[in-house]
Amino acid sequence: MIDRVAFEVITAGLFGLAIGSFLNVVIYRLPRHIPLAFGRSGCPHCGALIQWWQNLPVFSYLVLGGRCHTCKGSISLRYPLVELLTAVTFASWVAGVGVTLQAAGLIYLCCILICVVFIDWEFQIIPDWITLPSLALGWLWAAFTPLGLWQSILGTLVGGGGLFLVALLGDWIFRKESMGGGDIKLSAVLGAFLGWKLVVLVFFLSALVGALASGVWLLVSRDMRKKRMIPFGPFLSIAAVAAVLWGPELIGWYLNTFWALS
Repeated sequence: MIDRVAFEVITAGLFGLAIGSFLNVVIYRLPRHIPLAFGRSGCPHCGALIQWWQNLPVFSYLVLGGRCHTCKGSISLRYPLVELLTAVTFASWVAGVGVTLQAAGLIYLCCILICVVFIDWEFQIIPDWITLPSLALGWLWAAFTPLGLWQSILGTLVGGGGLFLVALLGDWIFRKESMGGGDIKLSAVLGAFLGWKLVVLVFFLSALVGALASGVWLLVSRDMRKKRMIPFGPFLSIAAVAAVLWGPELIGWYLNTFWALS
């Protein structure tokens, strides 16, 4: 007989699949300025409405062979990937901290970061419809968790203000806009959910990941040689997840390693 914890984790994973399907709608519609309540989704190639059995998370993609049932146009691998990532997010946090308010906030944060990664990578924007409501929700969530409202507000100031100063410095050095306002707002949201210590860690990790990824992109991609803009939102998102999972350990390792050498 399945125990309670296993039941909660499995249920969370299945619910995550459904939420992942909704996140795909958000990722597709928000940057195209299509209302989320516009109606049933259709094939981006032929416009044929998607039937309920063609819209089952992951399963329908596999059954259809990654192609539209009507026109046989290719369906992006992003759809099952987002659904699986969301399912893993739900199941992992419920397994780690249970069905709690703490888990709910961290799951929400991971969900908006999944949206940010795919929207910012394709369109180089982070919609205000994601960041501004999330900032208010972050403060509200923190008020009822160990983080606390004041630590959340301080994290917002450090996160948003710190990246704003970095953007000003970059604008002065490069004589053009070096960072979008969406990145600054996202950093403020991360501060609201993580607090000032972890958001500082996010700065360092995102810069490191961004530098490494840009170097690899420069070597292998023709787009980079054409000076394609590389969005910073995905690097902030990856760094934020790393900070949530291993933040205290990374900070402790840094202090023990580098302070001991000084």
